[in-house]
Amino acid sequence: MFSELFSEEKNRVFTVSELNFGIKQLLESGVPLLWVRGEISNFVRAASGHLYFLLKDKHAQVRCVMFRHKNQILREPVANGQQVEVLVVATIYEQRGEFQLTVEQLRPAGLGKLYEQFAQLKHRLESQGLFATEHKRVLPAFPERIGIITSLQAAALRDVLSTLAVRLPCIAVVLYPTPGCW
Repeated sequence: MFSELFSEEKNRVFTVSELNFGIKQLLESGVPLLWVRGEISNFVRAASGHLYFLLKDKHAQVRCVMFRHKNQILREPVANGQQVEVLVVATIYEQRGEFQLTVEQLRPAGLGKLYEQFAQLKHRLESQGLFATEHKRVLPAFPERIGIITSLQAAALRDVLSTLAVRLPCIAVVLYPTPGCW
């Protein structure tokens, strides 16, 4: 087992593949099959028939996958904002080293609170006429300026600015700096 190998060979250097495989083995053997409740978000039904989504609550989220052979027996369609209870195996997707839950069973548990809050806000804004067609403006073919909200230390900022300078040199860029994450 990986934990025994890890403790016996303290100076061993593992490949990324070996590390991910070992962590997957530890996780799958150490965490039992369990039920988790949360709200579905970022739902995608892949061409393969597999379902991919985030399961979240107010404070956290986790990636989930439900393979086609498991989701074919679902009685109700799965959708964003749905509150569900899922029977899962905790695992690591080895190729990316990402923690995820593999869903064995899924049962509805009502609409999620986050979705309900979204629906209430949408209704309130609609009642104020903010979604009325007469208030909508046609988007211009090209923007006059582009706003970027990010940390000044963000690695991607340089890439975005250099790409804009090459592709749209006449567009003004407005930068709104935020505190860095690190």
